[in-house]
Amino acid sequence: MPRLPGVNHLDAVRALGKAGFRIARQGEHTILIQETRITGTPHHNPADITSTCNIVADARMSDGAFGKLRLDCGRRTPQS
Repeated sequence: MPRLPGVNHLDAVRALGKAGFRIARQGEHTILIQETRITGTPHHNPADITSTCNIVADARMSDGAFGKLRLDCGRRTPQS
């Protein structure tokens, strides 16, 4: 599995929004839902690699699909 960089929580929310998720509630985390899928993004920046991988797994997306959605949102993925 390719490593994902840590992401800004707003970038993650935008990318998940493009994938059809909607914000259910916000607090210390933003909780997003899409039919039967639920994921949350922490509000600290950047979210660490483990949190990013968990967001992608909860959303049942591939790393590549999530990365492409982030790029489509106008943000660049940092190069390793």
